[in-house]
Amino acid sequence: MNDLREIFAGSWRGVLVTLKRDGRPQLSNVGHLYDPEADAVLISTTADRAKVRNLQRDPRASYYATTDELASYAVGEGDAEVGPAAAHPEDAAVEALVAHYRAVRGEHPDWDEFRAAMVAERRVLVTVRFSRVYGWAGPVAASRTPSE
Repeated sequence: MNDLREIFAGSWRGVLVTLKRDGRPQLSNVGHLYDPEADAVLISTTADRAKVRNLQRDPRASYYATTDELASYAVGEGDAEVGPAAAHPEDAAVEALVAHYRAVRGEHPDWDEFRAAMVAERRVLVTVRFSRVYGWAGPVAASRTPSE
């Protein structure tokens, strides 16, 4: 693995870290799409979640992803942007969520149903643009056990 960003590209799940009002971290298991052009992860969530409120107050975020065998990991740090909540089946927010879904899962069996669900759930697209990436991309030590 030449670039830690390959971990983001090769995985669809990770942990988003935002900051609570008191400064402590708030961690959320989420699915993501990595955009190499923007060097960012995109995350679909609902507007009422704590992570969204945290990012609206303080955009600093970290995103952690690992390989399936836990041999390598990457952390991207940067500022997050919270897109507008889906308000109408044909608005720009829903169009962005459609594009996100297509990139992650392909075609939806019923786009009208999907669009209505995005509005009903008040979905938003969160984009975490990386200003720094660090981690480890190497072999697992032979002495290492699964609990370490």
